[in-house]
Amino acid sequence: MKNPARPARMSRFTALKTAIALGAALFMAACETAPKQPAPPPQVQVPPRVEVTPPPVATPPAMRDPSRFITPAFMGNERPVRVALLLPFNSPRENVRTLSTALYNTAQLALFEFDTPNVLLIPKPTGGTAAGARQAAREALDAGAELIIGPLFAEEVTAVAPLARELNVPVIAFSSDSSVGGPGIHLLSFPLDQDVERIVDYASLQGMTRYAALYPQGSYGERVRATFDRAVSRRAGTVVAQTNYPADPQAMYDPAQRIARAYGGGNYEALFIPEGGQGLKAMAPLLPYYDVDPRKVKFLGTGAWNDASLTREPPLNAAWYPAPPPEAHAQFLERYRRAYGATPPRIASLGYDAVSLAVALSGLPEGQRYTQQTLTNEDGFAGVDGIFRFNPDGTTERGLAILEIRPTGAVVIDPAPTSFNPRIF
Repeated sequence: MKNPARPARMSRFTALKTAIALGAALFMAACETAPKQPAPPPQVQVPPRVEVTPPPVATPPAMRDPSRFITPAFMGNERPVRVALLLPFNSPRENVRTLSTALYNTAQLALFEFDTPNVLLIPKPTGGTAAGARQAAREALDAGAELIIGPLFAEEVTAVAPLARELNVPVIAFSSDSSVGGPGIHLLSFPLDQDVERIVDYASLQGMTRYAALYPQGSYGERVRATFDRAVSRRAGTVVAQTNYPADPQAMYDPAQRIARAYGGGNYEALFIPEGGQGLKAMAPLLPYYDVDPRKVKFLGTGAWNDASLTREPPLNAAWYPAPPPEAHAQFLERYRRAYGATPPRIASLGYDAVSLAVALSGLPEGQRYTQQTLTNEDGFAGVDGIFRFNPDGTTERGLAILEIRPTGAVVIDPAPTSFNPRIF
């Protein structure tokens, strides 16, 4: 950029140069000495122009209008503790609607059993989409929610997070995708990585060092493969064989054969299959058929194996898997059946534990109930699925037991911890 002051300086500089040259000539003529070259004139440096950036204007914190906060007539003059529950009640998928209803029922059950009349549950339907979850969160926040429980799916959590953070309202969501958690966004779920760590840790303590693995095809299979490889490596073990398989039972024969050939009469001691349901029931019988003897190879699973129907699968007899301690959960199921006349889906207990936590903290002063410091208490909390605690990064740490499948039912062979002191993972 040209400096507007430069032409004036250059004129003065030219005049100065001329005067110096003339003075030197007169001096030499007067002294009649050998001619000398005049000293070079000083160089005038033009200072660079400094651009001054004004300080940023501080954005005022987002505010809510208390006059819009919901207070039902039946609460009278009480100051309610407003807790939102965001679930896809209106999803087009029937199984999602069924799960949402069960989560809502368990939330209501917790309110009834703890009998805390000042806690107001504000249910909002999300439709199971990011846009629906964003709208539900906006409505709940306008209604005065101090805490958001839910939503269910990862894309919904991602949509809700910025709105909640803007108003400093914490979220306790049900997604198991750890990538959507973070400060103020806590994931009350059953983390896959902890399942894998727990089962590998227990198998290693039993002297197992050589493993094989069968993974379902897809992103879940790739994620659990990476987690399993890390867990085995950290315990100085080796994954000597692994392959994936499609969802079609008719296409599972070749993968089962490949993993059986890798056994070679004793090449691995344990076989990890991180899938439950029909996929596991289709794969499990193929393994002994191709001479992977479950009496010699220990079959290992994840929390997806926490399914009473697997006791009727002979190849899985004596297999191990991690799960929350079953005693308190069994008592919870009995109370749910008495209240609603049905057995809820396995993860419906998350709704009960989330609302129980909200109720337990509701007695703290306003502004202290659901702070990051309160929710990330290192001692954690106890629920129907055992102890758990929220980490500052949004993940949840759980105390898990190891269960063994037997024809009469799964039994605990390594109890879950009852305290996080010392840390278990």
